[in-house]
Amino acid sequence: MGIDIDEALSAEPASRTLSWNRRDVLLYHLSLGAGRSADLDPELRYTFERDVKVLPTFAMVAGQGVSAGDGGVPAMRLPGIDVDLRRILHAGQSLTVHRPLPASGEASLSSRVTHVWDKGKAALIVLEGTATAPSGEPLWTTGMQIWARGEGGFGGAPGPDTAWSTPAREPDHVLESRTSPGQALLYRLNGDLNPLHADPEFAKAAGFERPILHGLASYGIVAKAVVDGVLGGDTDRLRGIGVRFAGSLYPGQTIRTSVWRDGDALTLSATCPEQGDAPVLTHAVAQVA
Repeated sequence: MGIDIDEALSAEPASRTLSWNRRDVLLYHLSLGAGRSADLDPELRYTFERDVKVLPTFAMVAGQGVSAGDGGVPAMRLPGIDVDLRRILHAGQSLTVHRPLPASGEASLSSRVTHVWDKGKAALIVLEGTATAPSGEPLWTTGMQIWARGEGGFGGAPGPDTAWSTPAREPDHVLESRTSPGQALLYRLNGDLNPLHADPEFAKAAGFERPILHGLASYGIVAKAVVDGVLGGDTDRLRGIGVRFAGSLYPGQTIRTSVWRDGDALTLSATCPEQGDAPVLTHAVAQVA
């Protein structure tokens, strides 16, 4: 197990076909908390198939099973990379959507490792993905950063250090999203079956007191909060969002998202009130129309 940097960086892009339907989209929205207060607002644009609008962050789970175990010790396996899941964390994510996502469809996904940075005690693996429609038109582009503990110290470059801060003024919006105790169990049905989000013993072995919420769940929850609280519920106006995952969130806790607007750019900061406003997402920016 470990990382062969030369093999990882020289490997041909991996390609596969993704397909999804309205049920997948509805499940994704429900796993982010849509319809939780259905007696007051059923949020039919997210929860009813007739005229469902697709949150752009659905791209992160469309047709994908990220880390289902096979009965042994689960691992992240890519060309040149074979790392125990208990030693990796999702460190950051970016998404750019090139057109509104259809509620059902197919896409060809091409992905490759573009960088392996040496962070001393860990390696930072950067994966890029591009999805195209059967017509050849681009649908979305993603960038994923994976923190692999114990895989650093190989003498490589540390990678860029991007400065980031929130504006020195009060936010234009403060949005609160309360998660549910069972939210990670629901979200994992989108495809990420990493036991870290379900198995208390596995979570403790990874250093957590109990299973944590998926980073991509927090990512989607913040995207939904921005669409609902800033963009008038219009999913098509969210064109891209990039974040770093700065802290873990336990299901049942709250995500507080502060938003500063500067034209079509939003600076975001997500914290957890139950943890003394500890950061959940940092280096967070969104592009809107």
